Formats: sequence, C-alpha cells, structure tokens
Amino acid sequence: MIEEPIQTCEDSEFTQGEIKQTIESFNDQKAPGIDGITSGIFLRTFNKFPRLVTAIYNQCLKRGRFPRRWKTAKIIPITKPGKENSMDPSKYRPISLVNIGGKVLEKILINRINHHMYKNELLTDNHYGFMPQMSTIDAAMEAKKFIEPKL
Repeated sequence: MIEEPIQTCEDSEFTQGEIKQTIESFNDQKAPGIDGITSGIFLRTFNKFPRLVTAIYNQCLKRGRFPRRWKTAKIIPITKPGKENSMDPSKYRPISLVNIGGKVLEKILINRINHHMYKNELLTDNHYGFMPQMSTIDAAMEAKKFIEPKL
C-alpha cells in the first residue's frame, strides 16, 4: 500500500523560475548520465516547454516520489593518480553519472531544505556537513580549539 506524502504549509509548487535557475547552475561540460542528456540539452528543452517540465517536477512533489529512472547512475572507475600500474583494486575511485533530471530535483529540494533550515535558525554554528563554505578542515580546526585549552 502506497502512503500519501505528508503535506505541510510550505509545500508550494515549484516555479518555472526556480527550475530554470537550477538547470542553469549546472556545468554543460560535465558528462551526462545514462540517458545521455546534458544540462545544455535539458535547458533547451525547458526553454521550449517550460510548463511541461515544471508540471513534471510538480507531480514529483505532489506524489512525494523521486522517479526511479532519475536515481539510476552510471558508475565509471577512475584510476587514482600514481597507481596506474598497480594491480590493487583500490587503485580506482568510482564516479557516479546521474541523469540531469534527478540532479535538478535533488538540487531544488536541497535549496528548499536549506532555506527552511536557515530561515527557522535550525542549524547550530557547529554544523559542518553538507554546508556551503564549510569543510572538514573547518570542523578539525573547531575540534582543535575545543581540545587545546584542556591540554
């Protein structure tokens, strides 16, 4: 049995502007996913059929579903620098090429979640994971400042 997604007062439909801005934020030189559609092709499609593309994303929102096709990734093993001649399987690092449709939906949702979190001051100053302009180095330096006075 499929449950209906929880609806909240902040579940406003995606706008054409929101979708277009998100598509434009992607680099057209990046490799496409399994479907072979680059962000440039997707942007041209959006510009030709903005209401249709917006309706597709709003159906995802309304149904609380992320299309399976957009979750499927093409995995490409990349050899780590300096390990080209190694026989060790750990010489590879995988990269996942995801379809642009899924990338757009993910980014729109992340932007909305971040907006909600910042607007309602739900994040602490000690939150570093998945935060813009924050890195592992920032977290390590904060831990160092916390530990040093106790030594």
